[in-house]
Amino acid sequence: MRLLLVEDERKVADFIARGLRAERFAVDVAVDGLSGWEMAANVDYDLIILDLMLPGLSGTELLRRLRRRGGNAAVLVLTARDATSDKIENFEAGADDYLTKPFAFAELVVRVKALLRRPPASRSHTLRVADLEMDRLTQQVRRAGKRIDLTAKEYALLEYLAAHPGRVLTRTMIIEHVWDESFEGLTNIVDVYVRHLRTKVDEPHERKLIRTVRGAGYCLTDEEPA
Repeated sequence: MRLLLVEDERKVADFIARGLRAERFAVDVAVDGLSGWEMAANVDYDLIILDLMLPGLSGTELLRRLRRRGGNAAVLVLTARDATSDKIENFEAGADDYLTKPFAFAELVVRVKALLRRPPASRSHTLRVADLEMDRLTQQVRRAGKRIDLTAKEYALLEYLAAHPGRVLTRTMIIEHVWDESFEGLTNIVDVYVRHLRTKVDEPHERKLIRTVRGAGYCLTDEEPA
C-alpha cells in the first residue's frame, strides 16, 4: 500500500518514513502543503498522514481540497495542535483520525493499520483470484491452500495485481503504487520482481495467473489466454 506523509519537520518526516517502510509500506514525503496537495491530487494513495502547520498551504486547507475533489484516501492528522476546537475542525473537514505530537511510533503504526482496515466498501480485506488468496490484514498469501512466503515488495506487487484482476497494469503504474518516488524511471525493477513472484506463485502450479501483456505491462487473471 502507498502512503503520503506531509510533514515539514524533516527529521520527523525521515523518522516516520523509515519506520513505515520497515512496516512494508511505500511512502512518499512532501515537506510543504502545496507539494503535498499536488501529490495527493495526482496519485492514488491508500492513506495520507498530514501535519496541520505547513508552509504554503495549511494541512486543514489541503484536507478540504482533497475532500472537495472527491478523494477517498484515509487521512490521519498528525500535529502538535491538541485543542478540541482543532480536532473538531479537522474531523469536520474530512479527517479520519487525529494523533497529537509527541507520539509513540507504535501507536502511529496501529492507527495507520486500523484506518487501512476501514477501507472504502469497494475494497475487500480478502483478495481472491482463482485458487490464490491474500489476506490484507495478516498479509498472508496462499495458493491452493498452501502458504507462500513473500518479501515486503513481492507482497505489495502481488496485492496491487490482485486488487485489479484482469486489468493490465503498466510498469509505470506499478512503480507509482508499489515503490516510492525515489524509484521513478527504474521500471526494469518491476520485471525483476515479477520474475520472483512467478517463481513462488506460478511455477509450482499448472495454471499460470501472472500474465505479460507485450508492450503494455502485467495482469493477474485466471482466464485462459486467447
